[in-house]
Amino acid sequence: MRKFLSLVPRLYSPLGALVALPVFLAACGAAVDETTPRPSEDGGASGSSSGGSSSGAPASGLDGSASTSSGSSSSSSSSSGAATGSSSGTASSSSSSSSGSSSSSGASGSGTGVHAVGNQLFDGTTPLRLLGADRSGTEYRCIQGANIFDGPSDQASISAMLAWKINAIRVPLNEDCWLGVNTLANSPSSAAYQQAIVAYVGLLIQNGIYPILDLHWSAPGTTAATRQYPMPDMDHSVAFWTSVATTFAPQPKVILELFNEPYPDNNMEATAAWTCWRDGGTCQNLTLSNNGGAVSYTVAGMQTLLSAVRAAGATNLVLLGGLQFSNDLTQWLAYEPTDPANNVGAAWHIYDSNLCKAATCFATEGGVVAAKVPVVATEIGSIPPTGSNCNANGGTFITGVMGFLDAPVTSAGTSLPAQSYLAWSWNTNSTPHIISDYTGTAFCYGPTYQSHLLATPH
Repeated sequence: MRKFLSLVPRLYSPLGALVALPVFLAACGAAVDETTPRPSEDGGASGSSSGGSSSGAPASGLDGSASTSSGSSSSSSSSSGAATGSSSGTASSSSSSSSGSSSSSGASGSGTGVHAVGNQLFDGTTPLRLLGADRSGTEYRCIQGANIFDGPSDQASISAMLAWKINAIRVPLNEDCWLGVNTLANSPSSAAYQQAIVAYVGLLIQNGIYPILDLHWSAPGTTAATRQYPMPDMDHSVAFWTSVATTFAPQPKVILELFNEPYPDNNMEATAAWTCWRDGGTCQNLTLSNNGGAVSYTVAGMQTLLSAVRAAGATNLVLLGGLQFSNDLTQWLAYEPTDPANNVGAAWHIYDSNLCKAATCFATEGGVVAAKVPVVATEIGSIPPTGSNCNANGGTFITGVMGFLDAPVTSAGTSLPAQSYLAWSWNTNSTPHIISDYTGTAFCYGPTYQSHLLATPH
């Protein structure tokens, strides 16, 4: 999440059993209006941690046909999928390390829910393109001893998204809040946090919007997850994904992004960094962004997290961001984890402060990966200059990003199917943001993004 970034390294601005949770509680679907200004995504929650052990129990299964909203759900969407469906099976766990695997494959459009077929997404038999926005707040409000959402989470707020033809919303999560560890005494309970997320996901699906859940804030041991660490941790992240995957396995329209923005090995692009990314373990040179200092902990690699998701019975589409805050995809294919479900894609983050921010790099990195697996740019945006909340050139930059993803090519000039993207962020107080209020009034480069979504088939 964002974000004030430099180039190298970038500044990051962003299970024992519980009682099974009811899937949809009317209270969770009620409007929540939390407008307290937020700090930088690099952290800012203060206060002592209450400690606790990883426990994270799965909530009950999700059925998008149930209603959770305090308002009506008559709004329609151009999304290709209905809000119902269940997973047709489970997948076995794979080994914790891999030398790479073949790209996702399967009979065209024959899977259940959202799935990868070669380098394209399908929902059932219908080709799918995800165009949407990030809805920040659920990664930081809870750990600060506040509530859960930053701004409303009701039907009216989702109807505003539909007016932009948004069909995908990314919901950042906090592993401590989900598991109920290391939170403040006045933080929401893990049960309340899980219920609220399940209810919001259900309301999105009910409106034809595909939810993307990502592990955004995490921390090892007894350290509270008040920021993003370089990589997931073995202390809590595996338990987190086991619980989240168990919760959402019955709803294959939910997409799982395993870690927001990896930056191991001092944010370098090197063999050691990619090995840490895939295999985890004792990784060298783990340093917190924004001059946060060196840290040492056992890393949970992408293979371990993916295996945990599949062992939980979830065959949902899984997205994996690359190195350097998910902007670097250079070795993504070489280090792609093994997936018994053959249902993975690449997450990609593109800002004008990144190293890979021009069309030539888009082709050599994103284009090469998009030739093999689906690419979902789960964050695109333009960072405003110091002292401002808007970059006047942001519309021009994101137009170039969207233009590439609408008609991607490889470095050899080979044309590829259109890929997916989401703008950071559908918030009024994030950096950057595309709306000035939750009725959907476009802000900064928001008018450019809104016009493009309205004009783009999806």
